[in-house]
Amino acid sequence: MRQNTNGLILKEQNIGEQDKLVTVLTSDLGVIKAFVRGAKSIKSKKQSATGLLCYSKLSLYNGKDSYIIDEAQPIEVFFGLRNDIEKLALAQYFAELAYELAPQETDANEYLRVVLNSLYMLSNGKKNAEQLKAITELRLLSLSGYMPNLVACERCGEFETPTMYFNFEHGVLYCENCAEHEIALPLPLNIVTAMRHIVFSQLEKLYSFSLPENEYDDLSYVTGTYLKTKTDRTFKTLDFYNSLRNT
Repeated sequence: MRQNTNGLILKEQNIGEQDKLVTVLTSDLGVIKAFVRGAKSIKSKKQSATGLLCYSKLSLYNGKDSYIIDEAQPIEVFFGLRNDIEKLALAQYFAELAYELAPQETDANEYLRVVLNSLYMLSNGKKNAEQLKAITELRLLSLSGYMPNLVACERCGEFETPTMYFNFEHGVLYCENCAEHEIALPLPLNIVTAMRHIVFSQLEKLYSFSLPENEYDDLSYVTGTYLKTKTDRTFKTLDFYNSLRNT
């Protein structure tokens, strides 16, 4: 049965001389794998539309072991990422995150919207890169079942004190009065407020917060450490991105 959908290409793998296998994040089918026959031919209209980090209209049908894409038309190719190696590395990390956290063969509309919005803002330089990293990490984690409890102190219910303490293993906050015997990282209140915004805001308002420029790295450190704690894995694309930032 033929299906039409829109999808973001997360991975591509060459198969033989002319074909390739792509991994696609779609809104209605989640993460799927699909063959693209003749995709590497110069004359193929599917070549650019099924390239890495391209968002495209896709016509596909079920094959024996995977989907097969027989028509593809690009919607957005994010040209702003292609001439900046640091931006491209971070974009590839977003793709790897989506592959790891988004569901397969089921609705993944909000996952796709978050990743597309982050890629768009990264490509156009509309937000700080570390802010986009933090938003993408924490929102995708929350969607996939790892939402931290940021409502109030886990022990006494205090909404906020000048410094709050975050436990990465359990994903909970403690206030100043309850944190003494807990293994937790002290966080200034504006970082906690930013994390609450990322977790609880409507998607339309997700990117509408700001911090002093020097604090985006701190926010990114917290969300990245929480991601590593919950997934118990490393991401090669993130390692590459960090190596570029540190040179």
